[in-house]
Amino acid sequence: MIQVFAVSRHAQRFFARGLVALGALAASAQANAPVDIRIALVIGNSAYPGTAALSNPANDAKAMSEQLRKLGFQVLELRDGSRGQMTEAIDDARKRLQGKNGVGMLYYAGHGLQINWRNYMVPVDAQPKTQNDVVAQAVDVDAVINAFKQAGNRVNILVLDACRNNPYDGTASAKGLAQIDAVPGTFLAYATAPGNTADDGEGSNGLYTGYLLQELAKPVSRIEDVFKRVRLQVRQKSRGQQIPWESTSLEEDFVFNDGRGPGATTPIAPLPKPKPEERDQLFLREKTEWDRIKQSRNPDDFYAFLQTYPNGMVSEAAQSRLDQLSKPQITPTPVQGRHSAQRDVQVGDEVEYVYRDYLTKLETRRETIRVTAIKDGFVEVNGGQQVVTLAGGTVRNDMGIEFDPPLQALPADEFQIGKRWVSRSQQTLPRNTPTLLGNTGWVEQDMKVTAYEQVTVPAGTMYAYRVEASLQTFSGLSGKLTYWVDHRGTILKYVRQAKLSLPNGVTRDSSWTREVARIHKPR
Repeated sequence: MIQVFAVSRHAQRFFARGLVALGALAASAQANAPVDIRIALVIGNSAYPGTAALSNPANDAKAMSEQLRKLGFQVLELRDGSRGQMTEAIDDARKRLQGKNGVGMLYYAGHGLQINWRNYMVPVDAQPKTQNDVVAQAVDVDAVINAFKQAGNRVNILVLDACRNNPYDGTASAKGLAQIDAVPGTFLAYATAPGNTADDGEGSNGLYTGYLLQELAKPVSRIEDVFKRVRLQVRQKSRGQQIPWESTSLEEDFVFNDGRGPGATTPIAPLPKPKPEERDQLFLREKTEWDRIKQSRNPDDFYAFLQTYPNGMVSEAAQSRLDQLSKPQITPTPVQGRHSAQRDVQVGDEVEYVYRDYLTKLETRRETIRVTAIKDGFVEVNGGQQVVTLAGGTVRNDMGIEFDPPLQALPADEFQIGKRWVSRSQQTLPRNTPTLLGNTGWVEQDMKVTAYEQVTVPAGTMYAYRVEASLQTFSGLSGKLTYWVDHRGTILKYVRQAKLSLPNGVTRDSSWTREVARIHKPR
């Protein structure tokens, strides 16, 4: 007994020393981990001469600076800046960020103009009378993007509350700001959709910035959630006359309010991903709330849902329902050289598809789908054999599988390069479909718009948006989807690389392709 006790005491001392050593290693690793450096350049220009003067941008800049300092940003603040001061401030931000692998942010409030698809911030000392004057006297937004790129930032955030009515007649090539794709590692936000104007606000802050300040203060909200909530509130308040716009190419999550406090830095650490069982619970909560409101005709129900779940697994379906009940009053202009995706569906439309084996490329069958009815936002195909929403959600597919909420294969709003969304639905298989796991369960697709390019199908060569997605279902089907969507919302080509893993260990290939062979629209 004594010998055993002595060995146990020795083991305890050894184990304790091991824990201390592991703790020291962990502390050392945390101490040596790169810290999250955040630097924001905040510019607010109000004191323009004469009728060009604005009420709120300087106030907006002051309030934004205060808020960002609370969130751990080092802030370079400039109010009523001249062109020289603005360019110096941009260079100062670049130098402070250089080589830090940090987070660079620009917030700008004031007049903004577009010239030939380039966006310009207007200094208070500018008095442009022509487009050439704008180029010479204003500051190109690309100067900030390039400065952040030269600094080597891992995250760039540009917020432009700069779409007021243009007081400089004949100086812009189009209204508002031009839509551009966010360069890699960048989140780009406008106070209103490209090609439109924003409200300067009735209180001490602009309409857009007022809501943005509120959302920035909320803890542990992902950047996409923050700006989605701002967009919803501005849209609701303006009755659809002003709808903010975002473009993102971020590959990592970013949280403004992560609890660090003013002047503090923390190690760079990715947000934890929810476990499968946690995702199941999240979906159950969303689905329960969706079931409560899905028949509602009150837009406020869907505004409230999206405020709670701005980028959830049912959010695109809820957004499409909101757009149906409360149609946006403005339309964003597309990126130069692209078509906006306007879903143009009419009774009598026909599309013929040819299906092929993925490996052999041999034709396996053909299918013609015809729109036979459109009612209350739902499109019936081939007499109700298939049902989809006008916004691209599948309610019933050609195999008779039903989806609730609709499985949203297309974004509810505009196609933008970099746009991501997740759609999870409860699918119900036809009763005559044999399955070892039952006929009801979940299906989930994680989608991203990755390119705008030419695609060739039997019907011809056309420009289309390419969407790449991952697919998973409760029944063991998983894989990768790639599809091309034209400006009418037609899926021109669909490539499925998937396999079905059965509970008995057997794996079956479930890959195929589908292409458009013919499109017919009635006159």
